Amino acid sequence: MRVSIFGTGYVGLVTGACFAEVGNDVICVDVNADKIEQLNRGEMPIYEPGLESMVARNRAEGRLQFTTDAQAAVQHGEFQFIAVGTPPDEDGSADLRHVLSVADTIATWMDDERVIVDKSTVPVGTADRVREAVDRRLRERGARVPYAVVSNPEFLKEGAAIDDFMKPERVIVGCDDAVAREKLHSLYAPFNRNHDRLISMDVRSAELTKYAANAMLATKISFMNELANIADRVGADIERVRIGIGADPRIGYHFIYPGAGYGGSCFPKDVQALARTAHDVDYVPQLLQAVEEVNDRQKHYLFNRLREHFGGDLAGRRFALWGLAFKPNTDDMREAASRRLMESLWEAGAAVQAFDPKAMDEARRLYGDRPGFTLCDSPEAVLEGCDALVILTEWNQFRSPDFDLIRARLNEPVIVDGRNLYDPAVLAGLGFHYYAIGRPPVVPGNAGELA
Repeated sequence: MRVSIFGTGYVGLVTGACFAEVGNDVICVDVNADKIEQLNRGEMPIYEPGLESMVARNRAEGRLQFTTDAQAAVQHGEFQFIAVGTPPDEDGSADLRHVLSVADTIATWMDDERVIVDKSTVPVGTADRVREAVDRRLRERGARVPYAVVSNPEFLKEGAAIDDFMKPERVIVGCDDAVAREKLHSLYAPFNRNHDRLISMDVRSAELTKYAANAMLATKISFMNELANIADRVGADIERVRIGIGADPRIGYHFIYPGAGYGGSCFPKDVQALARTAHDVDYVPQLLQAVEEVNDRQKHYLFNRLREHFGGDLAGRRFALWGLAFKPNTDDMREAASRRLMESLWEAGAAVQAFDPKAMDEARRLYGDRPGFTLCDSPEAVLEGCDALVILTEWNQFRSPDFDLIRARLNEPVIVDGRNLYDPAVLAGLGFHYYAIGRPPVVPGNAGELA
């Protein structure tokens, strides 16, 4: 099938590569000429496991092209996917300018039947606005071209996006047109080999489903962080609590890990956008507001731990950070806990040395050569001259480090663990001060008791 995808960001690039992988003829279009040149050189603008080789393979075999020529893209594909960004506006609502601009572009150049697919994360009612934009442009052209608008939200986890697309848990198709629905069913047939994962519904329900999924997951994270903060105050261990409640199949173990607050490109903006939608229809989303408030507060947790340990004054101190990305297997630092911590430390007069397996270039792009910020080429090099180590991303290579080396290189044996990777008893026995999320702090030789 012939597929055109507007947007070569995270969603558009993964979607295009995976559709090409199963034999479709795909064109990805973007207004950013530099990005298109980069892709045509075989260079990836993002890091995602397996993506670079998949793009290279399908480009070499002629199934995947990158262009800035919107007219060619519109005339190429029966399926026109809109996969552009929907950044939060000042009031938290999703900014649909790019989505509606693409809709107008499609309507400008389409001369035969098209299925227009909203792949971007968009609020309820966006499909109606896309139809209005298309109809307006067709009227101006004096053209009558049949088309359908479909909501097909993405459910891709950064770091596992290829598997999520190729082996989906579900494919949501919101559509009021039976013919277009069957076409989408055929397009997704290669991903439904074992059983049909395609779930059909009306357009507005599909649009809400995406926000509902991310809001539910964000709620679980904030709920566990709320419990972790209570555990801090009552002397409980949130890791034992997590295991205890996760054994209940109604709760399960997924997404009940406490941490330094969620980040990334989806949860923060999607919770805000859903809350804004609720306000727009005169409903006060108390739970969603609380989820966001808890998450914002949680991003101060690690800084507060450091400040308490060092007697309230961090000026002149230097801290080692392991991890900059908001989660492992990505280079994405959008809304990452590392950013809030570093900016707080700089404001307090402290310096930072950091390492991340994939996010170093993104950190350079964001912060440049600013004073008090040093990127090191290994986790071990980060430790030199630092007063404490902070764990911010649970990369596998951080899970079993050489603790003797860490203790030897740090000025003081202090670890603040934002991902609860280590056993407090082991760290105390090795002579560390160890602080984790929702676990009793330990001091050397005194495991599990309040410092």
